[in-house]
Amino acid sequence: MSLATLGWKPYYQQQLSLNEWDECLPGRVLEQHKSHLEIALESGSVKLEMSHQLPNMTVGDWLLLTKDLQFHRLLDRQSIIQRKAPGSDLKYQLIAANIDTMFITSSLNRDFSLNRIERYLVLARESEIEPVVLLTKADLCDEPEAYVAKVQQLEPGLIVEPLNGLDVNSAAVLQHWCKPGSTLAFLGSSGVGKSTLINTLMQSQAQSTGVISDTSERGRHTTTTRSLKFMPSGALLMDTPGIRELQLSDCESGIEATFSDVIALALNCRFSDCQHIHEPGCAVQKALQHGTLDQRRFDNYLKLNKEQAFHSATLAERKAHDKSLGRLYKRVQSEATQKKHR
Repeated sequence: MSLATLGWKPYYQQQLSLNEWDECLPGRVLEQHKSHLEIALESGSVKLEMSHQLPNMTVGDWLLLTKDLQFHRLLDRQSIIQRKAPGSDLKYQLIAANIDTMFITSSLNRDFSLNRIERYLVLARESEIEPVVLLTKADLCDEPEAYVAKVQQLEPGLIVEPLNGLDVNSAAVLQHWCKPGSTLAFLGSSGVGKSTLINTLMQSQAQSTGVISDTSERGRHTTTTRSLKFMPSGALLMDTPGIRELQLSDCESGIEATFSDVIALALNCRFSDCQHIHEPGCAVQKALQHGTLDQRRFDNYLKLNKEQAFHSATLAERKAHDKSLGRLYKRVQSEATQKKHR
C-alpha cells in the first residue's frame, strides 16, 4: 500500500525534515476506538494504544511513528472538522481530519431541513472543505427538483445531487469526486441513508443499515465508530455516527461564507453596528419586507450567529479560567517550596 493510496500529498511531505524522512514512518489514522487507533502504514496496519500523553487525534490524521512503531509527532492538518462537545462539556470534539470533499446528506422526506443543511455548510466552509449536498431517497419524492432548487438558493454555485442510495446508476454521479487518494466524508442526521449509500458505493455491505420509522420517517444511527474505508475507485471514504446535536463555535468565517448574501446586505445598512432588528435605514429589514431575503434564512442566520458567539465565549471563558487557576496553583506551590527551605 503506497502513501499516495492513503491520501499522502505534498502538503504533508513538506512538513518532514530529512532526518524524519529517513528515521520515521508516515501513517494515517484509519479507525478510532475507545482504547486505540488503527494506523495504516505502507507496510501494513498497526495499533496505537490511546494515552493521555498523546495529542488529541481523529480519523484522517497523519502522524509519524519511529522505526520501533512508537509515536513521534502529529503532522499539521490540511482541514479539520470539529464541534463543541455535546451537552455542557466545555471543550471541542474532533470529528475528522484532512478531508477533501464533504457530502452533506439529507433525505427527501419529513426530515428534510434547510436550517440543518445551512448548519453543515457553515461547518464545511469553516473547515475549508468542498461541500456537496446529497438529497437521498429521491425515488420516494414526487418533485425532487423542487427540493434541489431550494437548496441551490442557499449558496451561488452550490452542487446539489438528488439520488437513490440503493441504485448503483443513480449513485454513479458521485464518481467525479471518488478519485484515487481523495478523502470523502459523509455528514448528516441519523436515518438519512448514509450507510445505504456507502454500501452502494462500496459495492458491499460495509455498513449496517437500520429500519426507518413509519411515523417519524427517521432512523436510528447504525454507524458507531469513525473509520476510513477504501473504495473500489481508489478513494478513501469516511462515515461518521449520526450527529443529533451539532453545536457550533468559533465559526465566524464559516457563517460569513454561507450567508454571504446577508453579509452583503448588511454593508448597506445606515449604521455599522446595526443589529438588523428595528434600526432605521436597515438594508436587511428592507430586503425582508420586499421579499428579496427569505425570513427563514435570516432567522437561521441570527440563530447560528448567537449560538456560535455563546459557545465561543463560553469556551474562551473556560480557557481563561483554567489558565488563571494554573497560575494560582504554581504560585501556591512556589510559596510552599520557599517556606519549606527557610
